[in-house]
Amino acid sequence: MEIKLPQNVVTILNILQGAGHEAYCVGGAVRDSLMGFSPEDWDITTSAKPDETKSLFKDYKTVDTGLKHGTLTVIMDHKPYEITTFRIDGQYNDNRHPEDVVFTADLKNDLARRDFTVNALAYNYNIGMVDLYGGREDIYNSIIKTVGDPDKRFNEDGLRILRALRFASVLGFSIEPPTAAAIHRNRNLLKNISAERINIELSKLICGKNAFNILMEYPDVFAVFIPEIEPAVNFTQYGKKHAYDVWEHICHTVDTIPQDRILRLTMLLHDLGKVPTHKLNEKGDSTFKNHATVGGEMAKEILTRLKFNKKTINRVSFLVGCHDFEPPETKIQLKHHLKTKTPDDIRTLLVIKKSDRGALSEEYRDISEGTAQTLQWLKEIEENNECCTLKDLAVTGSDIIETGITGENVGKTLNMLLDAVIDGKVENIKTHLLTYLL
Repeated sequence: MEIKLPQNVVTILNILQGAGHEAYCVGGAVRDSLMGFSPEDWDITTSAKPDETKSLFKDYKTVDTGLKHGTLTVIMDHKPYEITTFRIDGQYNDNRHPEDVVFTADLKNDLARRDFTVNALAYNYNIGMVDLYGGREDIYNSIIKTVGDPDKRFNEDGLRILRALRFASVLGFSIEPPTAAAIHRNRNLLKNISAERINIELSKLICGKNAFNILMEYPDVFAVFIPEIEPAVNFTQYGKKHAYDVWEHICHTVDTIPQDRILRLTMLLHDLGKVPTHKLNEKGDSTFKNHATVGGEMAKEILTRLKFNKKTINRVSFLVGCHDFEPPETKIQLKHHLKTKTPDDIRTLLVIKKSDRGALSEEYRDISEGTAQTLQWLKEIEENNECCTLKDLAVTGSDIIETGITGENVGKTLNMLLDAVIDGKVENIKTHLLTYLL
């Protein structure tokens, strides 16, 4: 099979081969090309030593990405291309990085150190495809399999465990049984991986098209870095409203919500507060009083522990804490929600509610009518600039102080007037509000 290479990649291969070195495209770009995708990032592997590579590209901007390990980044047309010398990795003493590397002139040695067969493919326009481990067949059969012994591969680099799950999720592949068994067996190696690396892989994984199956099959792996997951697995929800246990319900909601990082993180964490709040009522049905609020705090703690950025932490914990939002029955109810939530918050919560309700028993799933009505009311409120927040109110704190009200009573008074406007008891006109107050 011939792969159409970008011109810059052809230029890099020409420069290296023209100087008498072997050079190939390698890894994810080759895999994605075989799958019919258009790769954004291209990596090149070569027999040239790092200093030789640097000399050959002296007329280009280069970055010494990792010369010690053989990698130089060449910038062409503002795009980076990593060029790495064929190498053999040394001992992995930290389950993450080799202590040293040995450069080699043999491509076979370089491909032998790679993680999965689908990533151990090399290609150039002279030789064609180099496939020593059946990577093409595994791509066609949609299989993730390690190069060589899976226990050895995962003990070299524990992050490969999460990478295997991420590839299976994003590509829609399954994981072959020996590799899957090794993932379960070696899952605690993830304790040696930085939180930052875990959150990057997790974010990609949960946005994959096969996220449901991976979450369902590997909860023990995810519980290594989110131990709050473990109690949710097989935790029965009693009552005709519920179709699944807590973890399976969570997995279904992740699967059905749009493939957006914030939304999928929200659904992954949204019901973890159910276990600590669970009680049975007099009918023997499960109740989870305040589980959304408790879950919001848990989400904040989990995301902080995994070193997500503050914006993500705040947004997801807010959405988890509010996910019990139901379409309001009246426009006035909606306006009361808008005192503390933006219209976009409401729209997002409706999307969350659709996925959440969709993972209940069938008779509880449909909220289309309430959603449509809420969206119509939102449109009217925005188009007519209807008063729903303190900043929309026709009086300010200074106006209230002039009436002789002071201290914390100023805020209480403003909120009372806002409620009166929303409830239709008074028009949002300054003189009317002050008259109503007095």
